[in-house]
Amino acid sequence: MESKDTLISDLVTDIHNGKLQLPDFQRGWVWDDNRIKALLASITNLYPVGAAMFLEYGNESIHFKYRTIEGCPASASSTKPSWLILDGQQRLTSIYSSLYSENPVDTRTEKGVDIKRFYYFDIRKCLDTTIDRIDAIISVDENKQIKGFGRNVILLDLNPANSEYEKKLIPANILLDSTKFTMWQTAYFNYYNCDPAVVQEFMQFINTIQMPMMKYAIPVIRLDKDTPKEAVCQVFENVNTGGVSLTVFELVTAMFAMDDFELRKDWEENHNDKFTGDILSKVEATDFLSAMTLLTMYKTYKNGGPAVSCKRKDILNLKLKDYEANRAQLIEGFIEAEKLLAEERIFTNNDLPYSTQLIPLSAICSVLIENKQINITAIKDKLKQWYWCGVLGELYGGANETRYVNDMTGVMDWLAGGTQPKTVQEAYFQPSRLLTLQTRLSAAYKGIMALIMKNHSKDFISGRDMDFVSFKADNIDIHHVFPQKYCQEMKYDKTLWNSIVNKTPISYDTNRKIGGTAPSKYIKNKIEKDNKVAPEQLDEYLKSHMLSPELMRSDDFAGHIVFRAKSLLDSIEKAMGKPISGRDSEDVIKAFGASLI
Repeated sequence: MESKDTLISDLVTDIHNGKLQLPDFQRGWVWDDNRIKALLASITNLYPVGAAMFLEYGNESIHFKYRTIEGCPASASSTKPSWLILDGQQRLTSIYSSLYSENPVDTRTEKGVDIKRFYYFDIRKCLDTTIDRIDAIISVDENKQIKGFGRNVILLDLNPANSEYEKKLIPANILLDSTKFTMWQTAYFNYYNCDPAVVQEFMQFINTIQMPMMKYAIPVIRLDKDTPKEAVCQVFENVNTGGVSLTVFELVTAMFAMDDFELRKDWEENHNDKFTGDILSKVEATDFLSAMTLLTMYKTYKNGGPAVSCKRKDILNLKLKDYEANRAQLIEGFIEAEKLLAEERIFTNNDLPYSTQLIPLSAICSVLIENKQINITAIKDKLKQWYWCGVLGELYGGANETRYVNDMTGVMDWLAGGTQPKTVQEAYFQPSRLLTLQTRLSAAYKGIMALIMKNHSKDFISGRDMDFVSFKADNIDIHHVFPQKYCQEMKYDKTLWNSIVNKTPISYDTNRKIGGTAPSKYIKNKIEKDNKVAPEQLDEYLKSHMLSPELMRSDDFAGHIVFRAKSLLDSIEKAMGKPISGRDSEDVIKAFGASLI
């Protein structure tokens, strides 16, 4: 890898000749008209516009399909490139199309309307130091006109070329082409009969604008053709600070394109058609490829192949034939994973504890579907136990490639009668963690709320089970049991009343009716009296939330916290399939005011 400054005049020439092209994963550029003007202003002011990164074409490990930059002549597409643009596509496309190409620039307005533009520099304004450079740059339509609001109102018309000379507007797309620039200069001087004042003014323009532009260079990082493909991806991630991110998916897309397979189109069609649930709709293309790599390598491993791995290099080594062979099976695995999450009362992406854990879960479900084991109760129970150990043990929050592999192989071995996978073995829940779960940002918080709903929790007023239908229809959300306003008035410890111990899923309508009064009051007045809920019915509803009706009816906050904490820990133990130690430790007794056994 090397980095050196490169003249933009050389870059646009290489683009025009096809020596510098794009790998096929790079999507169309998106800079609008005003941003192009700002770019041209920055270049003429000699301001930095950022670096670019190129990959030498001919890398044996990366077979990219390539294409020319928008606006290049047809002859460029028949040329084999010397370099591929990995980063800087938008800047280089803007520079080439506005400062070199003979074609109008395909751009858009600030509101996203597609337009075509030619760019001009106003010679007089460029030399006026009181005028901002961007105000000395204008754009006209593909007919070299600026039209007013009326269809036939033309505010500026630069046809024929004499109009350019008359208005002293020089085309931007000749400034980096010495031949075209000289021809325009000669015609310009002839138009004014070599008027000394005009000649002097234009020479000042050359010194102020054109010559500095010809000498303008940008930093270019060049990766030679021996660079490993995983290093290409890593280097890009380290240097890229904006624009469209180069992901593993983009690289695999470009490699599959060599076999005329459009991975992006394939992914988008399957995603739109099959991933329609709220959780699956948020699955990223890179997540799908990670799960595909897990599944493919696991099947190869079971047939005597190498050990399962899911690092970047493994994804980049994914073969098209394996992708096509396993695609339908993996899609079914994701769909089955979403069904399993719904059974555990995880309905939406916002309530999904870990999106990353969905990767191994889907790959495992794919294998179980193929083996016709997905509906075996004992198998599914173990799978759910592993899932909850990952969530409540909060084990999927960091770098997960190694855990993906350990769980892919470990869970499958466990389901076949082997030892527990590492995630189950390592999972641990500390009782005092309940008090630090104050917001829904953590996986454990979301997981515990799902466990409460899994307990067939019912709405306090309607008595409806909080299943998928009521969750959506009733706008279920998390609210305080002892209301926040009441707790503040009573000066209770916020660590206690704002923790998950004092929260439960309640419908929007029920929470609004409860208000901020003591539990005894909202139970008697708002629920039983106003909404005609029988006391014995309400007691059952409260118990379904792991709450004590007696403690709530007596406004016993301290007792409520201890009772609820015990109930939640019991539920966590059941989900994880292992006991929670330390429920009667000194720290726990100090924090909760009593033992939680």
